[in-house]
Amino acid sequence: MNIYHYFQNIKETIQKPVSFDFTFLTIVLMLLMIGLIALSSASSSISESISGSPFFYLNRQIFAVVLGFFSGLFCFFVPIDYWKNIGPLLLIFGITLLILVLIPGIGNEVNGSTRWIKFGGILNVQVSDPARLCIMIYVAGYLVRRNKQLREGFVGFLRPMLVLGFAALLLLMETDFGATAVLLATVLSMLLVAGARIRDFFSFLLAISLSLATLMQFFPYAMRRFTGFLDPWDKDVVFGSGYQLTQSLIAIGRGEWFGVGMGNSIQKLFYLPEAHTDFIFAVFSEEFGLLGSGVLITLFVLLVWRIFRLAIRSAKADRFFEAYFCIGAGTWLALQVIINLGVSMGILPTKGLTLPLISYGRSSLILTMITISILMRIYHEVHSNYNYKSQIKTKKRNP
Repeated sequence: MNIYHYFQNIKETIQKPVSFDFTFLTIVLMLLMIGLIALSSASSSISESISGSPFFYLNRQIFAVVLGFFSGLFCFFVPIDYWKNIGPLLLIFGITLLILVLIPGIGNEVNGSTRWIKFGGILNVQVSDPARLCIMIYVAGYLVRRNKQLREGFVGFLRPMLVLGFAALLLLMETDFGATAVLLATVLSMLLVAGARIRDFFSFLLAISLSLATLMQFFPYAMRRFTGFLDPWDKDVVFGSGYQLTQSLIAIGRGEWFGVGMGNSIQKLFYLPEAHTDFIFAVFSEEFGLLGSGVLITLFVLLVWRIFRLAIRSAKADRFFEAYFCIGAGTWLALQVIINLGVSMGILPTKGLTLPLISYGRSSLILTMITISILMRIYHEVHSNYNYKSQIKTKKRNP
């Protein structure tokens, strides 16, 4: 699709009634607003210590929101068939990013992990975010093209697994266990919904689980995090690997029912590391309590439900690429939310995953907004296609 065709498609889209899922859009906007409010409070202390301004991280996040909006707007006017056709190219792009970040001088190390590439000295991109989106689009297209082989033979299941395994290996080399787990679960859910045989699915799941358990033996810091998660209050880990978790639990406990009030968190005052990124939910719970946390969780549940609802509607309209992509996007968002909240509450070991649309993380926010714009484009096309089919059926009934 060249520039001419792109602007021609914009013109055609604008001339026709544009369909929006206003409930879905409202939920996204509410989460974005809550995220900016929570970030302004959680990051104020560290922002002031770094730059002298309490709004340093908030301003950067607002810039990411603006960039994500325009990127998403651009993607909204791209027809879904185009994404399906360029799936193999996007796969190559995503894998290339995962390889580039491992090259010395290109990958940027933060907190002991090499997961970022700096673009123009302005934006640090965590490569797992665009790579995951690229792989999701490729797999959705593969499931449409090779659905029969997937359902009837092991080879059809093996091909995407080889791609997934290679991407997972690269992520493990970056020591990004959280992103690896989310990517594996996301793609496997897409394959299962597409009709992969149960024995193939569980065989691969078992092999992956054993491999990850074995690999953890070679990463002592990962084992320390896991053992610290099991008993963070142990005297040997409470000021080591269990420190983040204990401070997070203290913050959540202080919030009680209604919270201590916005801006009144104590744990964000350098007691809780990564208060504005991985553990922003703990600060939010401390300031807004169980009631505010319940509202936030409800919004995420509604967001994921609307995505899965769109997947069902896409399948009924015989648009299976769109359905598989929605399954992948919904699973990814649900898993990332569950893991982030689980880590903050001590249910899961520390993984270093942000809370979508809430935590500070510019590349994560931008890619999330791009994914949301693609979902909105799917809604527009599926809704328009559904209305068109309904008109045809009505004409046949009433000639």
